[in-house]
Amino acid sequence: MIDWTHFTPLAATVGGVLIGLSAALFILFSGRIAGISGILGGLLAWPRGDIAWRVAFLFGLVAAPLVFGLFAPLPTVQIDAGTPALIVAGLLVGIGTRYGSGCTSGHGVCGLSRLSPRSLAATAAFMFAGFVTVFVIRHVLV
Repeated sequence: MIDWTHFTPLAATVGGVLIGLSAALFILFSGRIAGISGILGGLLAWPRGDIAWRVAFLFGLVAAPLVFGLFAPLPTVQIDAGTPALIVAGLLVGIGTRYGSGCTSGHGVCGLSRLSPRSLAATAAFMFAGFVTVFVIRHVLV
């Protein structure tokens, strides 16, 4: 069921265009994929001469909503899970990105736009896993 009071197709379209444009510009100017897990994972490995742009990229991810908040109210965030569930979920996502050789931004945004068969398979796999997880949690475990 769609929550029509919070349905914002214009904002979603503009956001999608900005994500696509930024991913295209990033690969055009740096020759790299804008996959967050790869950028963060590369930073944790402390590669020589490869740290500054990674820190700047991650800083931008954190700073962008803060700058947005100066001009408009930030949406209210509601997380319907406890700390243990969030920790388990985070670990599972981290493990999945390692096994899948990338994350939703790397495969779903950048890989699909490059028509990568590996990214198509990865995106289908994590979307299917998400659908199954939501179904089990909302309809089987309740």
